[in-house]
Amino acid sequence: MSSKIPVSVLIPAKNEQANLPACLTSLSRADEIFVVDSQSNDNSVEIAKSYGANVVQFKFNGHWPKKKNWSLDNLPFRNEWVLIVDCDERITPELWEEIEQAINQDEYTGYYLNRRVFFLGKWIRYGGKYPDWNLRLFQHKKGRYENLHTEDIPNTGDNEVHEHVILQGKVGYLKNDMLHEDFRDLYHWLERHNRYSNWEARVYYNILTGQDDSGTIGANLFGDAVQRKRFLKKVWVHLPFKPFLRFVLFYIIQRGFLDGKAGYIYARLLSQYEYQIGVKLYELRNCGGHLNTATTLKQEILEQGSRGSEGKLLTIDS
Repeated sequence: MSSKIPVSVLIPAKNEQANLPACLTSLSRADEIFVVDSQSNDNSVEIAKSYGANVVQFKFNGHWPKKKNWSLDNLPFRNEWVLIVDCDERITPELWEEIEQAINQDEYTGYYLNRRVFFLGKWIRYGGKYPDWNLRLFQHKKGRYENLHTEDIPNTGDNEVHEHVILQGKVGYLKNDMLHEDFRDLYHWLERHNRYSNWEARVYYNILTGQDDSGTIGANLFGDAVQRKRFLKKVWVHLPFKPFLRFVLFYIIQRGFLDGKAGYIYARLLSQYEYQIGVKLYELRNCGGHLNTATTLKQEILEQGSRGSEGKLLTIDS
């Protein structure tokens, strides 16, 4: 048996019984595993315990921090290095060997890991989905997730998803990939991205209204891969016809068509996702974040009444 590696793994979870067995099996080299659960009502907790993981319950109070930062602040890690892994991700043996060497280097305090995303059984290699760098391995006392001030948006979940880690010190890149493969069906993909679009709409709104981005990784065309993406997003939010452009960018310009049927379906879904973001952004900017409100309805009726032919103002009982 291979020896344990002095790394503490953090897994945020909720109702992940389909993904946890493969995920936890791939983490057998880790010295310590924490599954931070959000009151799952399936067998997630029992599965995690059966693999020897420590299970901690997290209850989101609607304010910062969310699950990962709360875990970094509160869990009693016995190792200096923490590896953050989602339930639908796997760490390969080759990547474990590289991690074991990397944490013994003094030059870096954290490392980016590259993800291979699988969709409908196909590695989505094109469309800008690969490489997909994520800062997941770092010295836990030196890194925290940025706050993009979106925690007050309902139906986005209790976990940091697209926020990035701000780390003290120098960051390196590992060569071997981690695998991202959700064993659930398309219903869950759509449900998840419905939540993500709420979050994205607020991020778009914050950019368009000039919200302060201090305390974040920042946007820099000449920075690292994540900062470049953040810079391009600031340009992207001002473009028209974004759903159409998202499809063209993914499927044609970034050659998503080379991933066959899976690539085409993924491109169509991303275009739909961009449309969801757009209409939710419209709702934020023009309807106060609500599809229909009593206040808006009353105001419209009052205005109609004030323009009536008899010049009478309608009254509404509150």
